[in-house]
Amino acid sequence: MDPITTTEGLDEACRTLTKADFVTVDTEFIRETTFWPELCLIQVASDELAVLIDPLAEGLDLSPFWRLMAEPLVIKVFHAARQDIEIIHKLGGLIPAPLFDTQIAAMVCGFGESIAYDALVAKTTGERIDKTSRFTDWRHRPLSKQQLDYALADVTHLRDVYRALKGEIERENRVHWLKEEMAVLSAPETYDLDPENAWQRLRMRVRKPIELAVLKEVAAWREREARSRNQPRGRILKDEAIYEIAQQQPKDEAALARLRTIARGVERSQTGREVLAAVARAVAIPKADLPPVPRQPTPPEGAAAAVELLKVLLKIAADEHSVAGKMIASSDDLEKLAAKGAEADVPALSGWRREIFGNRALELLNGRVALCFRNRRVASVSLDA
Repeated sequence: MDPITTTEGLDEACRTLTKADFVTVDTEFIRETTFWPELCLIQVASDELAVLIDPLAEGLDLSPFWRLMAEPLVIKVFHAARQDIEIIHKLGGLIPAPLFDTQIAAMVCGFGESIAYDALVAKTTGERIDKTSRFTDWRHRPLSKQQLDYALADVTHLRDVYRALKGEIERENRVHWLKEEMAVLSAPETYDLDPENAWQRLRMRVRKPIELAVLKEVAAWREREARSRNQPRGRILKDEAIYEIAQQQPKDEAALARLRTIARGVERSQTGREVLAAVARAVAIPKADLPPVPRQPTPPEGAAAAVELLKVLLKIAADEHSVAGKMIASSDDLEKLAAKGAEADVPALSGWRREIFGNRALELLNGRVALCFRNRRVASVSLDA
């Protein structure tokens, strides 16, 4: 199948696709050398039609595709949707809705954590996908028949995967579980990272408020610069360099040149001048206004043992309800539960997670539930008051 390369052809295809109850969607992109992913191919399928769209085709207007993504009566089905949605949000200015992510749905249905697409297809349909074209250069034209066949298979198999998971979720009355997860994927703030919050992507290797202030300023500068140049963050300034700059706080070219993580000559460049300006902004902050360094609270005595018990309880809940444990609670969530109990601000204490795990976890922490081994399995049992 040849990709669609004209606006007229795309409009005609999207008119047909808009009549469907759902469409499956995938994208192929390149982002190794850029900040923003470069969209190279779009695949869309309904029961009646499966198409490939060439966004690199000269003169092609993607407006019909954006309208399809915004059509409220058509469910958009993706697998591991976050990067696809990021691209659509950046180029089309919208988030596809309504949304169904088969990777998340698979976790809700007990297929394990972050299951790969080919494995999910095999488990739900028995089909095998040829993944040899996965890492090819999708910018090259013309695309080979092998590339096109691979790309189209991604969305044609996804139709059967969607039906299988949708049916399972409905049979198990877990539709509301999935809606809670889709709300996160559908939130614009998931894709709109404020440069001022870019420091949160970095590991906390600072000990003093002034170091954190410098780290924040330099990370925000790098984020803005990476976006404006459309280059990966690491090409602008590596994470290790930001850590060293935060610790040393260079005030002039000579001090910047002495840093081991800074390439020779950078101190005399525009980049060097802007880094020094970011450091100067942080250093100028009054001491009383410096940001406090986040500290992990000291866990109460016995918290470590409680975490181990919660891990066992989580495994019991995950197995009992056939849902991935990662969907219910993370390791960090368990530590917060062990330390703060009912006061912990964690997803496990709200919604469906509380129903199948959170309430039981609080009972365990309060001594009203015990773990035992019987019938060759670990189980939780309620204790008499």
